[in-house]
Amino acid sequence: MMSELFLPGVPADLVRLSLDRAGGNELASGKFASPESSAALAANGFGWFIERPNLLPAFPGLDDIEWPPASVEIERKMRFPWQGGRHPWLDAAVVTETHLIGVESKRYEPFRDRKQAVLAQAYDRDVWGEAMEPWLAIRDSLRGNPRSYRYLDAAQLVKHAFGLSTEAKRVSRSPILLYLYAEPERVPASACSEHRAEIDRFSAAVRGARVRFAATSWAEWLARFVGPEATPAVSAHAQALRLKFQP
Repeated sequence: MMSELFLPGVPADLVRLSLDRAGGNELASGKFASPESSAALAANGFGWFIERPNLLPAFPGLDDIEWPPASVEIERKMRFPWQGGRHPWLDAAVVTETHLIGVESKRYEPFRDRKQAVLAQAYDRDVWGEAMEPWLAIRDSLRGNPRSYRYLDAAQLVKHAFGLSTEAKRVSRSPILLYLYAEPERVPASACSEHRAEIDRFSAAVRGARVRFAATSWAEWLARFVGPEATPAVSAHAQALRLKFQP
C-alpha cells in the first residue's frame, strides 16, 4: 500500500505529486519500495518538513546561513538558461531568506560502480555567471580524466551546480549545493573513507565559487534532530528514519 512507503507525518499526497512531476517513475516502477532506495530516504527525510519548514534542523557546515528556512521541497528542477533538453532535478530544495540550497542525496549509489564522467558540449556555453571558474575547471578536468573519481559522481554535481547558478539568480538567492550522503552498514569502512576523501578533494577544488559546495552525512545531520533545540516530534522523525533506512 502507498501508506507503507511513507513514515508518519509525511504528507504522502504532496510527496507523490512531487515524485510524479519529476518524471523518474520511482513509484510506478517499484524502485521507491526497494530496501536500498535513495529516493525513499530523501522523500521521507525531507517530506516531513514540507508542511513545517521552520522545524528543519540546520545542516552541518552551513551554520552561517540564516535559519530557519521559509520552504522545503522535494524534487525541484533547476533549469538551465535555455529551452528544451533535460534539466537537473535536485532531491530537495531548501529556501531561506537569503539562500537556495539544492540537496543531492546519496545512499548506495557511490559504492555500486566506478564513476565515469560524461559532460556534453552544451555545458561549454558562457552562461553560468561570475565566479564560476572553479566549476568550469572541474568540468574541463573531468573531460581530461573521466575516471578521476571512483565514488563521487562529480559530473552530476557539476551539472547540478550549473542548474543552481541559474535557478538561484531567478529567485534572487545565493546558491548552495549540498551533498548529503549515507554510509550503509554493509559498505566496507575503507570504501566510506575513500568516498569522504574524494568529497574533501572535490570541495577544495570548487572552494570560492559562486555556487557554494557543502557536504555532510545523513548520520551527522540526524544527530541535530535531537537535543535541547529539537522538538519531540523532530526527534521521533529522526528515530523513524534510522529504523527504516539506517542512514
